[in-house]
Amino acid sequence: MTNQPHPPTPLTEAPELFTWEFATDPYPAYAWLRDHAPVRRTRLPSGVEAWLVTRYADAKQALADSRLSKNPAHHDEPAHAKGKTGIPGERKAELMTHLLNIDPPDHTRLRRLVSKAFTPRRVAEFAPRVQELTDQLIDRFAAEGSADLIHDFAFPLPIYAICDLLGVPREDQDDFRDWAGMMIRHQGGPRGGVARSVKKMRGYLADLIHRKREALPATPDPGEDLISGLIRASDHGEHLTENEAAAMAFILLFAGFETTVNLIGNGTYALLTHPEQRARLQTSLAARETDLLETGVEELLRYDGPVELATWRFATEPLSLGGQDIAAGDPVLVVLAAADRDPERFADPEVLDLSRRDNQHLGYGHGIHYCLGAPLARLEGQTALATLLTRLPDLRLAVDPGELRWRGGLIMRGLRTLPVEFTPVG
Repeated sequence: MTNQPHPPTPLTEAPELFTWEFATDPYPAYAWLRDHAPVRRTRLPSGVEAWLVTRYADAKQALADSRLSKNPAHHDEPAHAKGKTGIPGERKAELMTHLLNIDPPDHTRLRRLVSKAFTPRRVAEFAPRVQELTDQLIDRFAAEGSADLIHDFAFPLPIYAICDLLGVPREDQDDFRDWAGMMIRHQGGPRGGVARSVKKMRGYLADLIHRKREALPATPDPGEDLISGLIRASDHGEHLTENEAAAMAFILLFAGFETTVNLIGNGTYALLTHPEQRARLQTSLAARETDLLETGVEELLRYDGPVELATWRFATEPLSLGGQDIAAGDPVLVVLAAADRDPERFADPEVLDLSRRDNQHLGYGHGIHYCLGAPLARLEGQTALATLLTRLPDLRLAVDPGELRWRGGLIMRGLRTLPVEFTPVG
């Protein structure tokens, strides 16, 4: 294949992690870790020490190991450090009881309540709305000949989609966009801005849940929104507290938008920097074929996925992983980005191949915590990329790739901006 990158230059000594240089291209550092220290205790920028797991086999084992709890109560750090291992502000806002922080049996109960919103049938029914949102967003900048695809497209699309799914009224959705924008900027916003946005979102959700409970009809409508469905389940003996309902709505919004922002942004960037693969996809789309689009999105998830590290896990008892002894209470972070380029699992892992078939990537996790919203994210990713490449066929980067900057933060991997140019479309 042409237009493919050469394998990264092997590093000869332990790499420095979590610098801005590392954020631009973490893959050589992850290759070194896989080869020399596949399960390595590391001090994170927050000061917390955690085990980083970088090989595919170890990662898959860790993601499904019931001895690795999602509950931060198992962390052995002092109480003041516990807030460093989750979403800023969620503890003070009483939003801890969500799927990313709990284990069975509570996890099983809560996941069952929300899983109906993400069935293949429900997602298929939502497809026309995703297409409508996609076209509306492109309409706003198509005549300009340029855009920032993060700010103008990749960011608002999943926000409006998840708000519709949750049942947030259209007139309130721009508030959600503002709060989510603060959350996604991390270090780029004012100090404490993320926690304040989380608190505002918590207050709004509590009020919305109350209003929806008061107005809930006796029987559900066929297209009932998710928050109403959660309320209805709690009113029929499932024992979903108001805090649980608010936390669940919050995490579906939080986990459901930034991952898709990054899928669209990272995926578009990968296609623009791999012109042969992009041309293959455009040819396939012009022939109204969907096979390459479907395998292509899976490959983009593997090659430079939206979630760099899986969310926190804590050992509930001593265990061994990748030949390392892990003590009870130790945090464990599975590096999905490293596992998904493990040459022991993937042939030519540094090559972007949109037609790759043997592609059991870990981009959406594995085991009981496999991403509940993966079908919706795939729909949004496929719709966004197909529509962009079809409506703006000569889409191209407006800056040198070296000028692009990646957002800070431990878990997610995404671009701050993605300036593009194209022939204006009237």
